[in-house]
Amino acid sequence: MKMEKARQQSRRPAILFDLDGTLIDSVYQHVLAWREALERAGIELAVWRIHRRIGMSGGLLVNALLRETGHEITDSDAQQLMKWHAEAYTRLVGQVRPLPGAVELLAHLSAEKVKYAIATSGMLAGARPSLEMLKVGKNVPVITRDQVRHAKPDPDLFLAAADALGASIHDSIVVGDSVWDLLAAQRARALGVGLASGGYGREELERAGAYRTYDDPRDLMEHLDEVGVRSGLGEE
Repeated sequence: MKMEKARQQSRRPAILFDLDGTLIDSVYQHVLAWREALERAGIELAVWRIHRRIGMSGGLLVNALLRETGHEITDSDAQQLMKWHAEAYTRLVGQVRPLPGAVELLAHLSAEKVKYAIATSGMLAGARPSLEMLKVGKNVPVITRDQVRHAKPDPDLFLAAADALGASIHDSIVVGDSVWDLLAAQRARALGVGLASGGYGREELERAGAYRTYDDPRDLMEHLDEVGVRSGLGEE
């Protein structure tokens, strides 16, 4: 019986979560923080254009946005913009909350002994308040931008997260809210699952490679069996 339970548990996929927009309702605070940072640099850009780039690393996001406006900046300028963004986001972080079902989903996975990790394009200092809200335990690997060479849409964050769990990336599920998460999942050769809680439409997420798309963490928790995560090791 013990061997059978261990065998069933070993077949369960590891789950690699994005953070902002996937577990934490923070996308629009990041958008507003980027707008403030850009305006401090004398650059006006509509918020919908900024939203389309959320999920990338700060450096890639800055480069992509400024390419759209025709501005050219130095590495020093980019670093200053990211600093201003961090300052603005710190003032808005009090508005941020876990997405519906996020705390319960992570608690459920822990109770069921399903391995999971968090992989975010943000830095650890910015992610720490969100991790505390989610009640993420110290035993859960958290991979941040400063730990990898490239952020999304490169696969490095998710590859590092799977490695931290001792899991094969090919047997892992990447859960994210943006097309950049799902492109990174495809490049990592992991199964991608989309959440619509970050503002992207279901069709966009599915075109980017999502096997399934759910409304938010609560919706995903109610359909875990659809992505191969069953409750109860004794179930058939």
